[in-house]
Amino acid sequence: MAEPRLAVQELTKRFGGLLAVDRCSFEVEAGSVVGLIGPNGSGKSTVFNCITNLLRADGGKVLHDGAPLGGLALHEVARRGIGRTFQEVKIFRELTVWENLSLAALGRRLVDWQPRAKSLMADFKFSHLEHETGENLSIGQQRLLEVSMQLLVQPDLLLLDEPLAGVHPVVRDTIAGIIRHERSAGRAILLIEHDMRFVMDLCDRVVVMDHGEKIADGPPAEIRANEKVIEALLGASHAKDQAKH
Repeated sequence: MAEPRLAVQELTKRFGGLLAVDRCSFEVEAGSVVGLIGPNGSGKSTVFNCITNLLRADGGKVLHDGAPLGGLALHEVARRGIGRTFQEVKIFRELTVWENLSLAALGRRLVDWQPRAKSLMADFKFSHLEHETGENLSIGQQRLLEVSMQLLVQPDLLLLDEPLAGVHPVVRDTIAGIIRHERSAGRAILLIEHDMRFVMDLCDRVVVMDHGEKIADGPPAEIRANEKVIEALLGASHAKDQAKH
């Protein structure tokens, strides 16, 4: 059997006395979308940062196609075929859309990338913004640019960190279409998102974290019916509501 595209094994991360991620394990297969959900502070983004080596894990392993990622520099992780987006959009705001795409291509030493860049802009419906600077784009347009910069280099594993944050419903539908298309092309996608309808509609599997621990892992229908998941998510929602009063 082929190795999973991504295998997280007993991943552990501490910040001083705080155990942020506690022996978390899951896999992402090629041609699948896996959702990583949980209340704020449950460890989701820390897992992303450990996978991509923005943070050094204190225990466990992260494997890409069976090969360990631990110890690799950030650019080495990217060149292994791993892309990611961030909660706060990471683009070059003073540069134009085309210049942002040019830098993404340069970073991976791509040649003849221009037709693919034009195609991505057309698919994502911002061809008319080619010469607009990043700072003049809406949040949704900035997110589409960030995703297109990652897809330009054709990673086989894509990590999306809250891609719907602050976006218009039209952009939401565009992002959903992008994810479906990339899955059908064989890409593996790991997704953090708070919009549960979006997650349940798109994901093949859902991994749920709470207080740094994985508390559930399964298909959406199973996750919806899991009492531990309901308690964790509703408990966080209830606490937030209480804080407003």
